[in-house]
Amino acid sequence: MLRIHFTPRDLTRVTVATNPAPLWEMLLSLHMLQHSDGRLIFEDWRRQVRAKVAPEQMRLLLELAPLRGYSPDFLTPAEPAPDFETALELTLATPRQQIRSQLDLLSKYRPVSPWTRELAQGERSSLQKLGRAIRTYHAAAIAPYWKSIGTHVSADHAHRGEALARHGVDRLLSSLHPRVRWVAPVLQVLDMNDRDLYLDGRGIELQPSAFCWQVPTKLRDPELKPILVYPIQHAPGILRQGPAELDPSTDALGSLLGSTRAAALEAAVAGCTTTELAKRCKISPAAASHQATVLREAGLITTRRDGASVRHEITQLGIWLLSGHGSGKTRQPPSELRVTV
Repeated sequence: MLRIHFTPRDLTRVTVATNPAPLWEMLLSLHMLQHSDGRLIFEDWRRQVRAKVAPEQMRLLLELAPLRGYSPDFLTPAEPAPDFETALELTLATPRQQIRSQLDLLSKYRPVSPWTRELAQGERSSLQKLGRAIRTYHAAAIAPYWKSIGTHVSADHAHRGEALARHGVDRLLSSLHPRVRWVAPVLQVLDMNDRDLYLDGRGIELQPSAFCWQVPTKLRDPELKPILVYPIQHAPGILRQGPAELDPSTDALGSLLGSTRAAALEAAVAGCTTTELAKRCKISPAAASHQATVLREAGLITTRRDGASVRHEITQLGIWLLSGHGSGKTRQPPSELRVTV
């Protein structure tokens, strides 16, 4: 069991990431590629990725990302990055000594290969090879699904943020995941190696992830920025290719709902008041209220009173529709229609 120890200062410095982390999704997707679990969620994705990525490129990455055991921390930089390319630059700029020490640790879990030995020696050509492998894999396994992943992660962020705002950090931490227990001032993460992590006033960032499966994970080095990556609610359709990759000339959701209503549904991913909805959709408050009523009656959003205003939030059915539009496929929505905290 991992035990994360909070001080009073740490409790004021808990944040939930707004967006998915590109390299965390890449690393955890490599784990899921080697897994047989979650077939309903991941099997179509696995088949497509294996058909697109050359075996040689795949082999290089899988040597760094075994299904069980340790994966080097330099694959998932702790520093914030706004996009994939920036995150990759941080990885490739990791000091040689850190790469060497982390690969030495990896060697305790799996035999050293010519490729990992070359990388540990810090040869420039080996880092360039790593960069090409990551870019190739990301283009096939992550980028086509990024809109769908982002929609689900944004919705999770909105609901976690609401739990924090309405009920405080105790509710947020205690409802994070079934395999996580909040026994103040310690956050217990079951099924992880037995160790203690002392935050010592640094706080912690909670990072929702589509490819994280069954149990949260984190960086191994306790000196790095504390980040706990946890699984979002998984449902069929979470990995749908975005409309731009499938047919850039059409917008199926706009055709189905109308462009204004589709924009209103997307605005509800992060949660918004009627006034905010009107501003985002560039319509009057009365028109925004009407659009919200239609979406609510269709089961795509919920509306609740928040002080003097009301707040609109997307449902699981709304997420399914938003992330799946443009796919050209007909599937049944998940039976669980509400995102719960």
